[in-house]
Amino acid sequence: MVRFDADAVFGDDYLHFYGPGLTEERNRAEVEEICSLLGLSSGARILDAPCGHGRLANLLAGRGMVVTGVDASEAFLELARRSAPGPSGPTYLQGDLRRLPTDDRFDAVVCWFTSFGYFDDDENRVVLSEFRRVLEPGGVLLIETMHHDGFLRSVLAGPVPSVFKITVGDDLMVDETDFDPLTGRSETERTVVRDGQVRRSHFSVRLPTPPELVGWLNDAGFDRVSFSDRGGRPLTVQSRRLVVTAR
Repeated sequence: MVRFDADAVFGDDYLHFYGPGLTEERNRAEVEEICSLLGLSSGARILDAPCGHGRLANLLAGRGMVVTGVDASEAFLELARRSAPGPSGPTYLQGDLRRLPTDDRFDAVVCWFTSFGYFDDDENRVVLSEFRRVLEPGGVLLIETMHHDGFLRSVLAGPVPSVFKITVGDDLMVDETDFDPLTGRSETERTVVRDGQVRRSHFSVRLPTPPELVGWLNDAGFDRVSFSDRGGRPLTVQSRRLVVTAR
């Protein structure tokens, strides 16, 4: 069984600790990269799934794209709607990636910022099939996540589990992460100390290798798959991030 405490991981603590790093400058740079990778012009129909609090979807809509955002968190969606760029803003829908709440067709699907791999292998493959279902023929799927090889190299470079900390004022978030070679998953124990309270949660992310992803994507109906590091750099064993483009 995959353990992923979604309500805790994507609750109020998420933006409290990650929000300061998700600056407008960073968001605009990522949208610029996404648009470059997709090669789409104003008017293109894009599904951002999951869209979180709309940091990318709203900027994509501001560039003239017709954007739909899907997320499981109604709280995130409400934040996204509040910051949307007026009538031209995205359509936001609450739903599950395994059963996308739309039958619309899109020129591109964007799954960015380690948002793929939360489920078991069968369900992760269902997510890819759902992405394929809502894509127009010739449409593009873009996934950005952790790179299996680079992640392992970083974990093995120091004490295991690896420890990552974020502080915001007197508040602290600590992630202790290990890798399970039998399941191909990163496993993270999270401890949050905030406002005098301690909260613990767990999340798990499947990190398929590129050959595994090719098989999964081919089975889902994609026939052209390519890989790179961020910024268009070639993928190497040192790459910490993985960008997947499939048509």
